[in-house]
Amino acid sequence: MGFSDQRFDVNLSILFTELPLLERPAAAAAAGFKAVELWWPWVETPTPERSELDALKQAIEDAGVQLVGLNFYAGQLPGPDRGALSIPGEESEKFRANVDVAADFARSLGCTALNALYGNRVDGVDPAAQDELALENLVLAARAAHRVGAVLLVEALNAPESPYCPIASAPKAVEIVDKVNEATGLGNAKFLMDLYHLSMNGEDLPQAIAAYADKTGHVQIADNPGRGAPGSGSLPLEDLLDQVRKAGYEGWIGLEYKPGDRPSHESFDWLPAGARG
Repeated sequence: MGFSDQRFDVNLSILFTELPLLERPAAAAAAGFKAVELWWPWVETPTPERSELDALKQAIEDAGVQLVGLNFYAGQLPGPDRGALSIPGEESEKFRANVDVAADFARSLGCTALNALYGNRVDGVDPAAQDELALENLVLAARAAHRVGAVLLVEALNAPESPYCPIASAPKAVEIVDKVNEATGLGNAKFLMDLYHLSMNGEDLPQAIAAYADKTGHVQIADNPGRGAPGSGSLPLEDLLDQVRKAGYEGWIGLEYKPGDRPSHESFDWLPAGARG
């Protein structure tokens, strides 16, 4: 098996960021990739102008790449925020305002995976109240995703880099997935397995793969330490992805790594050009 047997997509919110947003889909295509994913591109607003949505849709279509993953509004990302849906007040309202906008944009491009980042704990707010709000918003998101034929993803981040996010382990993320599915009865909530985040948590990666592959809706990778390209750290990513495939996951593998001090197109030398499509 190995890297050549996987289906890779490029996260355009962490790679090709040296280019304007509308130029990134074409850059990914020029590098040999057929699929891309995105964090919510408009960090200041959950409801951008129709012209902005249409321009990004056109750029993706003109590049001939498939959008395979999209985040709901998550606040300042990258930055201090780790999501919005569990934050009482304005951020929760922004998330709710974004749910149908993001879902409809995903549907317009045939994207079938929508990621909902949980958010940080807030000083002075009861964690139980945040979790209750989060479940309400995740149910709304799951129903919107179902409406457009998509899965809702719940991602585990890592505690060292996201110390205020309570979803910082594979078991915790899967617990939330199960709660959402129980609440909706739809069964479309899935785990987003980011091997970099799990490794930063010190989790047993082969064990997590074996335990949760059947509940996984998307996989992302970066090497550790450094969150760089495969081969820049010490994670045996080729072997781990073989295990993911053998455990039954056949979906896309999102490249969510930092290119380092070089242009993004130079950071794919670990992956033969013929394997990028």
